[in-house]
Amino acid sequence: MDLTSYTLEELLLAAIKSEEESNEVYTSLAKHVKNGLMKDKFQFLAGEERKHKRFITDLYKSEFPKKTVQLPEESPVPLPGITLPEDEDISLSKILTQAMEAEQAAHDFYLHLSERYEDENVKNMLHYFADMETGHYKMIEQEKQSMEWFEQSDVYWPMIHAGP
Repeated sequence: MDLTSYTLEELLLAAIKSEEESNEVYTSLAKHVKNGLMKDKFQFLAGEERKHKRFITDLYKSEFPKKTVQLPEESPVPLPGITLPEDEDISLSKILTQAMEAEQAAHDFYLHLSERYEDENVKNMLHYFADMETGHYKMIEQEKQSMEWFEQSDVYWPMIHAGP
């Protein structure tokens, strides 16, 4: 991922926007799924994205103290999006594949963004975010594999992972 053509401000705004959109996606997925364990995982991921957004917003404010955070309509940095389920017929495994692609892109994005910083604390935190995105990827990958099995077998036990 080549980010050299973007300003630091554009990158930070793109990161904030991406984290906000990811939070919305995972929150929506948590409301959509019936599997209690998946619901919990999506709620966890939504919370992670909120924390990332807070950190990046604070970083933006420290870099640009005289500016107000104004997110662009569309991110200047091309990052994969996730299509939300609009009805019950959409394959959840396809949505999870999109989420995996988005998490991989976020990993790459944070690694490259860290190269813009000399401050070791910021650099280390962005590396940590990249590692967290890899963890999110693996969590989603595991759920996707399970979901594919259920979809292929046309098997679903509503209470297998009943939520609280």
